Amino acid sequence: MHTLKVAIIGSGPAGLMAADILGQNCTVDIYEKGKAIGRKFLVAGNGGFNITNSASDENLISKYSPHPALREALSGFDSNSTRKWLENLGIPTFIGSSGRVFPEKGIKPVQVLNKIKERLNEKGVNIHYHHEFVGFNEYKKPVVEFNDTQSPLVADIFIFALGGASWPVTGSNTKWRNAFEKIGVKTLPFEASNCGVNVNWSEKFKDLFAGEYLKNIQISINHKMRKGEAVITEYGLEGNAVYPLIPFIRNSLKSEEPTEIFIDLKPQNTHQSLLMKTRGRKLKTKNYSYEFNLSKAELAMTKQFTPKENYISPERFVEILKSVAIPVESLRPVEESISTIGGISMSEIENDFSLKSCPNIFVIGEMLNWDAPTGGYLLQGCFSTAVAATNSIAVFSNS
Repeated sequence: MHTLKVAIIGSGPAGLMAADILGQNCTVDIYEKGKAIGRKFLVAGNGGFNITNSASDENLISKYSPHPALREALSGFDSNSTRKWLENLGIPTFIGSSGRVFPEKGIKPVQVLNKIKERLNEKGVNIHYHHEFVGFNEYKKPVVEFNDTQSPLVADIFIFALGGASWPVTGSNTKWRNAFEKIGVKTLPFEASNCGVNVNWSEKFKDLFAGEYLKNIQISINHKMRKGEAVITEYGLEGNAVYPLIPFIRNSLKSEEPTEIFIDLKPQNTHQSLLMKTRGRKLKTKNYSYEFNLSKAELAMTKQFTPKENYISPERFVEILKSVAIPVESLRPVEESISTIGGISMSEIENDFSLKSCPNIFVIGEMLNWDAPTGGYLLQGCFSTAVAATNSIAVFSNS
């Protein structure tokens, strides 16, 4: 019986998952352009390694761009499946705040990566370092470059897991888009997601408040709302109350209308309860911070974007507190974003993530044009798409 030979181009989370599954019954070769595998996997661990999210069923699926292939992939391999896979690797996990799932305390990202490496070695997966994908030959076979020599890969199945355009420090770039376009596969320009937004602060405001947090707030745009916190930066705002709204901010920025986000500085208070503080009293603006329990940064931000006649009127000021309008000029660059949209159009793939035009080529992970928030969902999307592709390949290998 012929043993299926699979070439995986890229060694991020999606590529490693695919290699682990296929290594059991296939001959698997990973081609990595750098000197180490899993660099994006390690970067994902900076600041807290939330490896998936405990959300399940529709609560999980609803966090992603709507597409039948994604729905099927997430249903077939969800966050519980990821936790079981990690447990099988010897990596116990726990559910932290906001449903995020982490490796057990004390386990570092590099230890998780080493466990994956050990398993790949046990299964005989071959890893080829310094092999960079540079395009396709006339037979649509992937070509890699090693030591200034270009050679087409020989395999039955090719899996691409080259990632999106974020985190260029890990080796991510967008050069591969041109290669796919040349073989007739539609791609889309990369755009930032899960990123900060640019706001035209005054110089004085930046000097005084860059680095300050806006805590326990709610941000909204076009009836989409998110509670959490944001940090004031030199360029604008970022944080967990901002990132989930980026798709809606991005769409608004593409329209001809000015884009504004609205910050409720007191989501735990009703408008009426705040208004009660002004009844029968002559409040002075210098006492606003004390009366409404506002930080200096919150007060200064509100003042910057509020007409004077509204700011000096306590009744009108209360209305502003529940909806401070902040003009957004643009998103931060792709290179700074946590994730990106763009890449291979989802219209180019079958539900098993094979290309419609090249059935023996599969595309998984963040190379594809899908979106999801932070909090473990990005890694989960990579794992789920990898498993969906490998399930189809496993059926082919047994046929």
